[in-house]
Amino acid sequence: MTICREIFEKKTLDYGLSWRILRPSSLTDQLFIKAQRIRTIQETGKNLVGESFEDAFQAIVNYCIMALIQVREPAGLEDQMQAKEALLKYNEIAAEAQALMERKNHDYGEAWRDMRVSSLTDLILSKILRIKQIEDNAGSTQVSEGVEGNYFDMLNYGVFALIHLENHEA
Repeated sequence: MTICREIFEKKTLDYGLSWRILRPSSLTDQLFIKAQRIRTIQETGKNLVGESFEDAFQAIVNYCIMALIQVREPAGLEDQMQAKEALLKYNEIAAEAQALMERKNHDYGEAWRDMRVSSLTDLILSKILRIKQIEDNAGSTQVSEGVEGNYFDMLNYGVFALIHLENHEA
């Protein structure tokens, strides 16, 4: 998460908060692009763009946090959020994600440690498709968790994948 946060901070210096104009559905589509690219490379073994899996999973983590900020505090063209406030919100969501991960790790016995990165990729894609369906249903669900729970799950799956990749367990 430290690396992801550093990337977020540096990109904020480079681009400001230009991402605040994106609707959550646009961020969902960005997540789809990143996850689909990872899956394609995993299946074909060819990486023609050169972006590493680590870079792509870091982007997934950050896009999830941006999407959660957008869901909680929608913005438009005249957004007044400052970089300092965005970083505070980033840190709050990262802390929420970590607390959720710790609770789930307890209940699931850290099962993710025995999973493959390819399975984490598929789970992220599945969550993206769930979010897209919820967005297409104008946020309405019958029995399912809403978009926030799915973004948090993807964020944590991205972290798990990064841990596996750091340990060379791809």
